[in-house]
Amino acid sequence: MRVLVLGGYGLIGLEIVRRLRADGLAVTGLGRSAAIGRRVAPDLRWIGADIGQLATPGAWRPHLADIDAVVNASGALQDGARDNLAAVQDEAIRALILACGAANIARFIQISAPGAAANATTAFLRTKAVADDALRTSSLSWTIFKPGLVLSSNAYGGTALVRMLAAFPLVQPLVLGDARVKTVAADDVADAVAFALAHDQTTARCDFDLVEQQAHALRDVIAMIRAWLGFAPARAQIELPRFLGFAIARGADLAGWLGWRSPLRTTALKVLAEDVDGDGSDWEAVRGRALKSLGATLLSLPSTMQERVSARATLVFPVLVLTLAAFWMASGLIGFWRADDAARVLDGVVAPGVAKTLVLGGAVIDVLIGAGLLIRKYTRAAAVGAIVVSIAYLVSGTVLTPHLWADPLGPLVKIFPAMALALAVAALAEER
Repeated sequence: MRVLVLGGYGLIGLEIVRRLRADGLAVTGLGRSAAIGRRVAPDLRWIGADIGQLATPGAWRPHLADIDAVVNASGALQDGARDNLAAVQDEAIRALILACGAANIARFIQISAPGAAANATTAFLRTKAVADDALRTSSLSWTIFKPGLVLSSNAYGGTALVRMLAAFPLVQPLVLGDARVKTVAADDVADAVAFALAHDQTTARCDFDLVEQQAHALRDVIAMIRAWLGFAPARAQIELPRFLGFAIARGADLAGWLGWRSPLRTTALKVLAEDVDGDGSDWEAVRGRALKSLGATLLSLPSTMQERVSARATLVFPVLVLTLAAFWMASGLIGFWRADDAARVLDGVVAPGVAKTLVLGGAVIDVLIGAGLLIRKYTRAAAVGAIVVSIAYLVSGTVLTPHLWADPLGPLVKIFPAMALALAVAALAEER
């Protein structure tokens, strides 16, 4: 069987493509970047395409050649600079369903979400519901899976959120700590997809929740993740007011329009506020075995130094970026404000007009670096640029104003920690 997996290198999609490949199926992955796909799963064929741009059956047709089944593991949490929910989860998938019918591709598996409904409180769930309904009314042989909070060895989405929260030192801040959550292991989702592809008769034209039997309070989930990571138990739990949690999430929403995909956005909190629930008994009856519990899932996942470092890095990375961006923006703005004073440092070294030009030119560069750090697609390049410009400042400062090395305020010495911070940002600015 030849299977096309949408979102093939995402949290769920990567588990699916690896499982299907291990089962001997011919798998094609589709994601925004074929290069990233080849990096994480080099043994697959990859298609690089923005699903949001595939809004007509004709746009899908070239990607469906020699395909027998489609698995949709794509999606986005919220609208932003890089995501349009209506395009990605609704319009493109409805066009794909029509394209599959025209291409005689009958088998279609949709990864949806518990609570997906036309009257849901979030656009994430409403757009999922539109695609689900289009499948149900189609002539395709479809299966819809609705996984709960997916836990995986990869740290994206909800997995990243709970790990990040669990990484807080000493205390455990919580929002919606009483929210009820059911989890599912990513490999159980992949197993469900593999089973459904192999057993059309028992799984076709059916909806299944993929959730463990026991629900947990969110605070207990985070405590278990904290223990699994190997961090010391929190000395105190701090339940933040709901309004404060949503205020922080709205800040993350704004960052979304700069290209950032924080797991802590208002959509995530709204979904948690209504509980992540479901009934996995129908699937367990078909599959003949229970889905893993939260405890069993954690036992099956690696918990090493890498996981602890990743959790801490996820927690501190926004602070690093904001601090570095503020440093460069402030440096540039002060340069504009105090241009004449700064130019006087070069008295007797270069002509006054040249000195002021150098100061203003440096201020422009500093502001551009600070702005670039805040825009996700330019963050790594801006961090590298910050290092290069810092080296240029060190060299020129040493040549033109060597006395500043002995200045009590250390204007040249302080460049080194700024470079180290830029190096940390560049190292952590990894795109998935």
